Amino acid sequence: MAEGARGQRVPCYFVFGDSVFDNGNNNDLNTSAKVNYSPYGMDLARGPTGRFSNGRNIPDFIAELMRFSDYIPPFTGASPEQAHTGLNYASGGAGILPETSYHLGDRISFKTQIKNHRTAIMTANVPQEKLKQCLYTVNIGSNDYLNNYFVQGDKYNTQRKYTYDQFADSLIRHYRSFLKLLYVQGARKVALFGVSKLGCTPRMIASHGGGMGCAAEVNKAVEPFNMNLNALVREFNTNFADAKFTFVDMYTGQTPFAYASLGFAVTQRSCCTVESGEELCAADKPICAFRDRYVYWDNVHSTERANMIVAKAAFAGITAFPYSIALLGMV
Repeated sequence: MAEGARGQRVPCYFVFGDSVFDNGNNNDLNTSAKVNYSPYGMDLARGPTGRFSNGRNIPDFIAELMRFSDYIPPFTGASPEQAHTGLNYASGGAGILPETSYHLGDRISFKTQIKNHRTAIMTANVPQEKLKQCLYTVNIGSNDYLNNYFVQGDKYNTQRKYTYDQFADSLIRHYRSFLKLLYVQGARKVALFGVSKLGCTPRMIASHGGGMGCAAEVNKAVEPFNMNLNALVREFNTNFADAKFTFVDMYTGQTPFAYASLGFAVTQRSCCTVESGEELCAADKPICAFRDRYVYWDNVHSTERANMIVAKAAFAGITAFPYSIALLGMV
């Protein structure tokens, strides 16, 4: 990475979310949701770091586009002074609901990530005026479907308790309260990433799509969440005149035509070897020959190239409403 602090579009960048954004916070946790082994990170100079991909993840590309001289470090193991330029709090398995993914082991829930942020900025004495200039990105909600609502068996009761609309309403109620905490802590430039077409992940095709194609019921379930999250962004922009929230649509662009036009030939299978019934890559097993042609690296997470396209589209404003991430770096 190139430019230093002088070229940065924002003074600091804070990252919250799940495995899509995690860059190593789960490595030392007692959890099955960690990837600090090969073939993960095979396209990174430092090898496996805990990123759920073959290479860079979405926040890495956003940091590059924001002209940071290095990637945002994971909160775990970071020094206090690193809070002045940004920290990544994301944790594989994390959800909006604290119980989400409990069957996988330890994880840092969204609420705990916000607590960790408060501790970090207070310990480092990051000025409130500086925090108001920083960029914040959040990617949360997918696990509340993948590792809660749609988990088969009796581990969770959410599907028996809630319709799709009711569950989305419940998630957004929690989300709203957590975002208000972030706002109080100084967050003013915030990009909220919606949930993608989870029914089109290799995992959900296998478990809920009969192995034949996208699981329509799963995709239908996440639609009200995205609609409500978009409405929540509008609500925050109306209620907090000094803030700029934006919604990143991860759902609409996931079409066969869009993938084909971007050069993705394989959209419903993983690039790495995933054992039957598993989600993550098997260690040191064969991988596909042309990973840039694959959307999915493992049975849920994207390849580096897919991550790059998502980040660039959000940065340019193609998928971000009402503000591009580039514009958040200017206001």
